[in-house]
Amino acid sequence: MNRFTIFLLALIFIPILCLAQTATVKGIVLDGSNLPIEDVNIYAGTKGTTTNINGFYLLKIPSNENITLEFTHLSYERVSVTFNLKNGETIEFNPILKSDIEQIATVIIKGNDRKRVEGITTIDPELIRTIKGAQPGVENLLKTLPGVNISNELSTQYSVRGGNFDENLVYVNEIEVYRPFLVRSGQQEGLSFVNTDMTQNVEFSAGGFQAKYGDKLSSVLDITYRNPIKFGASADISLLGGSISAEGVSKDSKLSGIIGLRYRDNSLLVNAKETETNYNPKFADAQAYLTYKFTDKFHLSFLGNASINKYDFEPKTRQTNFGTLENPTALLVYYQGQEKDQYQTYFGAFKGTYFASDNLTLKLIGSTYHTTEEEYYDILAQYRLGEVNSNIGDENLGEVEFSEGIGGQLSHARNDLDALITNIEHKGNFNIDDNVIEWSIKYTHEDIMDRIVEWEVIDSAGFSINPPDLGGYNQQPYEPYEGPLVPFQNIRATNKTKVDRIQAFGQWSKRSTLGKHEVFYNAGVRLHNWTVKGDSIKSTTQTVISPRAQFAIKPDWEKDMLFRISGGLYYQPPFYRELRNSEGAVIPDVKAQKSVHIVIGNEYAFEMWARPFKLISEAYYKNMSDINPYTVENVRIRYAAENNATAYAYGLDLRLNGEFVPGTESWFSFGYLKTEENIDNRGNIARPTDQRLKFGVLFQDYVPNIPSLKMYLNLVYNTGVPGGSPSYADKYDYQNRLPDYKRVDLGISYVFVDAKNPISTGWKSKFKELSLGIEIYNMFDVQNSITNTWVRDVYSKRQYAIPNYLTPRVFNVRLSMRF
Repeated sequence: MNRFTIFLLALIFIPILCLAQTATVKGIVLDGSNLPIEDVNIYAGTKGTTTNINGFYLLKIPSNENITLEFTHLSYERVSVTFNLKNGETIEFNPILKSDIEQIATVIIKGNDRKRVEGITTIDPELIRTIKGAQPGVENLLKTLPGVNISNELSTQYSVRGGNFDENLVYVNEIEVYRPFLVRSGQQEGLSFVNTDMTQNVEFSAGGFQAKYGDKLSSVLDITYRNPIKFGASADISLLGGSISAEGVSKDSKLSGIIGLRYRDNSLLVNAKETETNYNPKFADAQAYLTYKFTDKFHLSFLGNASINKYDFEPKTRQTNFGTLENPTALLVYYQGQEKDQYQTYFGAFKGTYFASDNLTLKLIGSTYHTTEEEYYDILAQYRLGEVNSNIGDENLGEVEFSEGIGGQLSHARNDLDALITNIEHKGNFNIDDNVIEWSIKYTHEDIMDRIVEWEVIDSAGFSINPPDLGGYNQQPYEPYEGPLVPFQNIRATNKTKVDRIQAFGQWSKRSTLGKHEVFYNAGVRLHNWTVKGDSIKSTTQTVISPRAQFAIKPDWEKDMLFRISGGLYYQPPFYRELRNSEGAVIPDVKAQKSVHIVIGNEYAFEMWARPFKLISEAYYKNMSDINPYTVENVRIRYAAENNATAYAYGLDLRLNGEFVPGTESWFSFGYLKTEENIDNRGNIARPTDQRLKFGVLFQDYVPNIPSLKMYLNLVYNTGVPGGSPSYADKYDYQNRLPDYKRVDLGISYVFVDAKNPISTGWKSKFKELSLGIEIYNMFDVQNSITNTWVRDVYSKRQYAIPNYLTPRVFNVRLSMRF
């Protein structure tokens, strides 16, 4: 430690030591479920503080006199307590605040004034743990929000307001997390990074977010894992896998930790699809979040994750019926070969937090993410396309009687990727009266080694099909073809790429009044500098600056309404996937995509049927330039690695949530979106994520005479997005939309034990919560499709789009418990 540092610390601490005699009150403020509450105001006369994200507070008060502390929060009843402490004495006080909203069930609508003014949607973690789905987790509820599109129930990827999967930020305890690089389809994905059993807070912003969040164009998902205050354990078991978690705290309350284990098996869903397979997936992960309080002022936290996903896929046969009642057609495919994929991910992060004073907090965060991914397959598909016997009563009903085309397709891949991403970041937060100043500086090093070997050979009626750039079809058998036999698609590349990034932000926030109206201001700016280099890659450095601002006003009206406007200049510097073009080559001078973004919103809180409701409305507009065009196939995105397009997006999002059934939270969502791009000045054309209409419902209910018998309904309707055309097709020549995505999931459960119905005797007394239920996924058995298989007939030169259907109706059984 140098002399300047010692001198600086002396300037800070000597005046504090010279103050009048004081005592210290500290603790964690809890709700009725023993979960920490953020942003509780604590006053002791003229002094005060607020609880942090973990519900923790620390306040110095005068000693040797009666001092009354008041704990207040918009959503909870006020608590007052009087202390008389000796000089230097420290006491721990953990109050429990009762909600000021009548509680009938386990889910409560909680207001959060700070999140309202920032335009952030808060989702109750208990809701996420209660509402499961084909892909359980926070993404299962995000798909019911307006502006969010998930059209593949096997995937955790989502697009927001016209963006793609790569335009979303995800943080866990202020640490950015990443998703796998090579995943091509939803059934390969496995588990979401976020473990809902460990979650305390879930916050989501669909745009117009502050400068403290990173450089992406679409959204932020901010997750906080909880710091336990006592021992607890939970388990969840279903036909799709299971999870267990345990948490606890040491006797001296210095060490706390929570650990979660999960296992996932998608066989139930994949085996229900039309392709008969030998399918052996193994998706498992372990996570831990530990915190050690060295002193009241310094805490050290560790977040760790190890994930191992193995995917063995051996298709056997497939029959897909399509066409019309008058002209039914079927595709029969016989497979040979298999696919073996493996994704291993390891993540570790340390965060040191120093509470220098009631007004100053300093943090240092270091993290490392390492992924090794393998994608190996050799699959021969031999098909025949023909007319289907539709004569009712015929013993051959449904059989293919006449073949219109035969052919085959041999696909091969040997893809390997090894990525190591290291971050170190300093963050700070300083409060001055009603002003909050936040800042950060971050260094990131990305080291990625990638090998791509993919080729595909297509045969039709015994004749090899040439790739489109060689003329596509030859004229066999009518004319002899004497040219070379080449694969229809062939990608070979080896890349060793390094990217160094320096990011920084500073922002100011203030709560104030304008006359009798409450107002909130936020302004900030981000800087992002990055350098791309590597083997046979020219070193390229670029820098962007991103200003952002928010303003909100809560008028002094009888009606509880809030208006806000936010926006700025948002950039998305290219990540590795965006640097690699469709041929596998890395293009180092790809620019950051740019978006001028504005969001105007309104929140109206009101009572209906003597119960609380809220209507949230947002209109948005994005003007984008330096766009990097891409294609989407299932969940795999391939970029052109060129900034040769401009784009725009605009839309309207509406959500009404409240207690439609007393004591339960439900919501109805509606979204309208239009987004188009102009590539090489050829004119505007719909982007791959141009989902025009969205309707989502999350509804909860229970039987009035049997309140322990509960039900949830998760409904999504999305209009079709552009897609399904051949990957080699020019989108300006071939525009096609996938069918609308329609899905309803239903869950029915019986709660044997919970906080409202505790059991004190017998075997059930060991449980804090115990429930058993059944779930019906895709209740109406709708045939949704995500891509098309293109089959060619060499004689007629026609191509047939055969839909690749997602999962049909599936039944699941779930047992959940807490100790």
